[in-house]
Amino acid sequence: MEFQHTSGKVRDIYDISRGKLVIVTTDRISAFDIILPKPVTGKGKLLNAISLFWFDLTKDIIPNHVISSDLNDMPEYFQKPEFEGRTLLVKKLRMLPFECIVRGYMFGHMWEKYSKSGKYELAQKLDVPVFTPSTKAKHDEYISFKDMEQKIGAELANKVKDTSLSIYNRCYDYAYRKGVIIADAKFEFGLDENDNLVLADEILTPDSSRFWSLAEYKVGVSPKSYDKQFIRDWLVSNKTENKLPDIPDDILDKTAEIYATLLAKITS
Repeated sequence: MEFQHTSGKVRDIYDISRGKLVIVTTDRISAFDIILPKPVTGKGKLLNAISLFWFDLTKDIIPNHVISSDLNDMPEYFQKPEFEGRTLLVKKLRMLPFECIVRGYMFGHMWEKYSKSGKYELAQKLDVPVFTPSTKAKHDEYISFKDMEQKIGAELANKVKDTSLSIYNRCYDYAYRKGVIIADAKFEFGLDENDNLVLADEILTPDSSRFWSLAEYKVGVSPKSYDKQFIRDWLVSNKTENKLPDIPDDILDKTAEIYATLLAKITS
């Protein structure tokens, strides 16, 4: 049986019925909005396991789209070894057109914006986490909260904001006790058939969030990370004439090791 499906940077999405999708998390990896030519072996299973952990930890804050991770609950097409550990049966939602980003530290886009002000240091902890939504354009564009309100209404926009901050704070406190700092996080939401807000896509993976070692954290320097920053930094250091270089296998293996370390730390 064949299903209509689309492929994103990392995930393949299969439309199996009017109300359900199957999402397969592949080993593809992207950086700077480009899918890199070589996969990171085992990465999809690691991302899937990390997302499932956080979905379970936050399910009392907001329902999520996961129906099952058991292949036996899915069409026979997916009951094969290559889908094991990387596949989810989920509810089909009307996705909101935003990436809902919560930042707890001065880093990344926020550091680029404020670094010249002289008021902050790199990797400085913010007094309170801030909500910074962006669009889902090919190259994400940051927008104001007022813009978000105008697009989806003040009531829903405020619910998205409050929920994003609640999820971040819950998971930040948990990870901190495990020796991990969640510097920032990206969430995506959709509406179900009854217009209820539902958490979707992935949640707090090394592809979508920044994780730092608490033991090695220091203000003013780029902290040791358990996320995609490692491969981004390698690409920046090795690019020539604005072209991304071929990535050696040992760098890909190190990336998989970093992702596995994060999973071990948060689930220990």
